[in-house]
Amino acid sequence: MMNIHTIDWNEAWKEAWAKLNFPVQDRVRWNKRAPGFAEISMKTGYAEAFLKIMNPKKTWSIFDMACGAGTLAIPFARHVKSVTAVDFSDKMLEILQERCRQARITNVRTIEASWEDNWSKAGIGQHDIAVASRSLVVNDLRYGITKLNNIALKRVYISTIVDDGPYDRRIFEAVGREFNAGPDYIYNYNLLYRMGIYANVNFIIEDSHKTYGSHAEAIDSIMWMLGDITSEEGKKLEDYFDRHLIFSEGRWMMDQRKTVRWAVIWWDKAVNIK
Repeated sequence: MMNIHTIDWNEAWKEAWAKLNFPVQDRVRWNKRAPGFAEISMKTGYAEAFLKIMNPKKTWSIFDMACGAGTLAIPFARHVKSVTAVDFSDKMLEILQERCRQARITNVRTIEASWEDNWSKAGIGQHDIAVASRSLVVNDLRYGITKLNNIALKRVYISTIVDDGPYDRRIFEAVGREFNAGPDYIYNYNLLYRMGIYANVNFIIEDSHKTYGSHAEAIDSIMWMLGDITSEEGKKLEDYFDRHLIFSEGRWMMDQRKTVRWAVIWWDKAVNIK
C-alpha cells in the first residue's frame, strides 16, 4: 500500500511535469500571445476573488512573480504600498507598464527575470508578501517554493490548477492529441506539508460562458493550449467549432460550459522549511 508520508512529492512533480505534451515555458510564444492573454485575464473575476482571499494591507510590499500583463499587479497596486512585478516576457511587461500609465499607477516596478535567474542580481530584494499566481511553472517545485519563501518576510501565496484547470481536454481530443494537464495543486500542498509548511487552501471557481465575434476569434482564444498546429489539426479544430458554436444575441458561444477551479495556497512566514 502506498504511504503518502513517504512519497517524494518533488520527484513526483518532476515525473508528472516530464509527461506534459503541450508548450509551457516559451518566451517567444508568450510574447506572441501577450495581447490576447492580457485582455482575457481581466474579464474572469479571478483577480477580485484572489484579493478577497488575500485581504491586502496598505503597508505591504508585494513581489508578483511571473506577473503577466498585470492581472494581479494592477489591483494590488491600488491596495498596497508597492508592487515589484516580474516576468520573463518583455511584451507582458510592456503591456503592464502601459496599463499603469493609463491608470496613473506609480507604485509598480517591473523587472524582466525568470524563475531560473538570480533574483538578487536582478535587484528584486525582499518583500512583505511573495505571490506566484498561476505561474509556479518550474521543473523543480521545491526550488520554486524555496525561492518564494526566501523572498517573503511575512507571507507567501501561490495559486495553481485543480484537475484540468483552464485546459479543455475536448479541444485536444478534437485535434487527435493526447492530453495530460500535468500535476495539480495536490502536489504543491503535499510537498509543502513534507517541507514543514502547514498551508491554508482556498478555491476560486470560474464558470463564465465566453462569447465571440466570430468563429475565428473563438478558435484563436484557445490556441494558447495547443501551440503550433498542423494543417490537418487546424481543419479538425474548425470542424469542432463548427459543430459546437451557437449564435445568440449577436455573439457566438460554445454549446457546452466549462468550470475552472484554482487553488490558492498560502502560509505565514513564521515557519522554517525543511
